[in-house]
Amino acid sequence: MAIRRDKGRQPQREEKALINDGIRYPKVRLIDGEGEQRGIVSSNEARSIAEEAGLDLVVVAESADPPVCRVMNYDKFRYEQKKKIQEAKKNQTITETKEIKFRPKTDDHDLNFKIKNVRKFLAAGNKVKLTMRFRGREIVYCETIGLNAMKSIAESIAEEVQIIQPPKMEGRQLVMVVGPK
Repeated sequence: MAIRRDKGRQPQREEKALINDGIRYPKVRLIDGEGEQRGIVSSNEARSIAEEAGLDLVVVAESADPPVCRVMNYDKFRYEQKKKIQEAKKNQTITETKEIKFRPKTDDHDLNFKIKNVRKFLAAGNKVKLTMRFRGREIVYCETIGLNAMKSIAESIAEEVQIIQPPKMEGRQLVMVVGPK
């Protein structure tokens, strides 16, 4: 049976916290199961306190001096951490940048069709990159025909968009980026 791997996605690795016998510090600052500070104790004493409570001893702040350890149920802690991460991902909004390409010789009807697509992308909450590509000797007209075409597109969708990047030459392309208001 083959293992299926998604291309482009890195497998998620959980950070393993130091727990129970993995803690090798001579002294630790201990927080017990009720959340009260017990002060600085030896690692062995902290492990025995956690064992008596039937819970795990977990390092929560390794960089502190001495490291801070807490008596808790480690599995429950990991579960809650995973839930927090999932909740943060769910509330995250992802904006894509869609690209519309055309040339200086693109006809009005085709241009209107592309403008309709720009409006559709903006309604979905995406940014749109408008690219006018110049081939061969067409590059001579980038300052005239190219800028006029970009300005007319910007005027036709002006009330729905905010211009993020005004028309600018990038190599043989005139590029403008717009986003929703």
